[in-house]
Amino acid sequence: STDGGRNLSLDSIPMGLPMSDPTAWATAMNNLGMAPMGMTGQPLLPDFDPALGMMTGIPPINPMMPGLGIVPPPIPPDMPAVKEIIHCKSCTLFPPNPHLPPPATRERPPGCKTVFVGGLPENGTEQIIMEVFEQCGEVIAIRKSKKNFCHIRFAEEFMVDKALYLSGYRIRLGSSTDKKDMGRLHVDFAQARDDLYEWECKQRMLAREERHRRRLAEERFRPPSPPPVVHYSDHECSVVAEKLKDDTKFSEAIQTLLTWIERGEVNRRTANNFYSMIQSANSHIRRLVNEKAAHEKEMEEAKEKFKLALSGILVQFEQIVAVYHSASKQKAWDHFTKAQRKNISVWCKQAEEIRNIHNDELMGIRREEEMEMSDEEIEDPAEMKETEESALVSQVEALKEENDSLRWQLDAYRNEVELLKQEQGKATRDEDTTKEQQMKLLQQALQGMQKHLLKVQEEYKKREAELEKVKEDKLKIETLLENLKEQEGSTSRVCACSQEKECPAEKTLSNSPVKSEREVLLVGIISTFLHVHPFGASIEYICSYLQRLDSKICTAEVEVLMTRLQNTFRQELSGVGASLEKRWKFCGFDGLKMT
Repeated sequence: STDGGRNLSLDSIPMGLPMSDPTAWATAMNNLGMAPMGMTGQPLLPDFDPALGMMTGIPPINPMMPGLGIVPPPIPPDMPAVKEIIHCKSCTLFPPNPHLPPPATRERPPGCKTVFVGGLPENGTEQIIMEVFEQCGEVIAIRKSKKNFCHIRFAEEFMVDKALYLSGYRIRLGSSTDKKDMGRLHVDFAQARDDLYEWECKQRMLAREERHRRRLAEERFRPPSPPPVVHYSDHECSVVAEKLKDDTKFSEAIQTLLTWIERGEVNRRTANNFYSMIQSANSHIRRLVNEKAAHEKEMEEAKEKFKLALSGILVQFEQIVAVYHSASKQKAWDHFTKAQRKNISVWCKQAEEIRNIHNDELMGIRREEEMEMSDEEIEDPAEMKETEESALVSQVEALKEENDSLRWQLDAYRNEVELLKQEQGKATRDEDTTKEQQMKLLQQALQGMQKHLLKVQEEYKKREAELEKVKEDKLKIETLLENLKEQEGSTSRVCACSQEKECPAEKTLSNSPVKSEREVLLVGIISTFLHVHPFGASIEYICSYLQRLDSKICTAEVEVLMTRLQNTFRQELSGVGASLEKRWKFCGFDGLKMT
């Protein structure tokens, strides 16, 4: 974070440590990229430049690391970073050999605030550890082990980078030379659940803030909701009816009318008002069709203008190219200099390229027009019948609409005639002659309309008769197809039965119903079986019994044999619908009397 970047300086950290060598401490802080501060808060190096150095042995700080909002300045090549001796109250830190490779570290966990410190002296205490590492920032907790290592958790993430600077230092407690009072520090990133939890909480908070900002932006760009539609009343109905007659307010009024109808405002009392409004809405259809036709006409005129202009431009291009070609002939070409010849050849190539592009564009426009014309003329022969039927239906509907419009016109003319008759008695004698002429004209027009109406009605009847004929032909074709399908099914069954029979087909054409001794045996066994089953049995049941005696017996053979002996066996249907079942019964005693 940016706050963490600002706290990189140690002016906010209490530094109550004695420094025997202020220059060494200033050099160490300079290597950290921080302004060195003294005990009184004054800078030790007034001409401090933050670009003087950076920590050796620690990889460059990535600006994408959690908690870091700044990028430290790069190390200049002429100012090498050097680690110096650091004197503390109870111990002394000696820098590692600068020629050794930097100490290795693990990958930084997200939101890391905890470090692992190994190589501590055996006699090291938590106070000494606190004394060394509180210079890097506020220490929240220290978990020390008995095996010369500990874990230190800082308050902020940037403090971990300061602690890693101390990795590789040799520590000595006081002035003792005992091995138990000496050690080599190894500082590395540590993975702690608390750090991960805090980092995840921070990420969730940032995600919430981002979602909130995005929601505000979406609400800002969301279009406003449409105004509410007023409720129906007689006054509002009259207002909407007036708006429907106005072309400029038609869209608003038609939306109100649609909302009223969907709300269910139409009833017996308001039906006439709604009908009048729907009628006035219908009157706009002709206007819209005329507007569309006018726009299409304008588009066609614009296309023609564009084609004419493009053809004129192409003519001028051809003239320019002709000028270049005539200038390239030897008669005039020899009088130009090399530079002039080069310019003329370049201009000629450019003009030819532009001319070809425009020519291709004009040819493409003409090709599209030819394709549109060919698409309109071509018809699919496979769909001719359907198109004829649809054409007949559309013609019938058009004739119906024309018939209705003619009836309405007749009613209007009749009303006008009645009005003229009423006004004729009130008008003066001078106006009688003109009214009689108008009456004659109207009567003639009325007679012509009636004749036209009769013709239209006759055509309408003819079209209906043709449509009915087409429908009857279609039904006949469908019935023929169904009969053909049934015949194919029956022939396939007969073929299957003939294939399964072991005896040849010629023997079945003989006069006697039983053709061989084997069939006689089958008749006897089936009669005995059905005599035991007085209520009958299905053909499958009978065949399953016979197949126990001879596995070669097939169902089709048994069924054909039983159908031939109608006086011996009789087939009956039992059940209704899905439970319908065919059963065979023995009727030999009744058949004996009949024969």
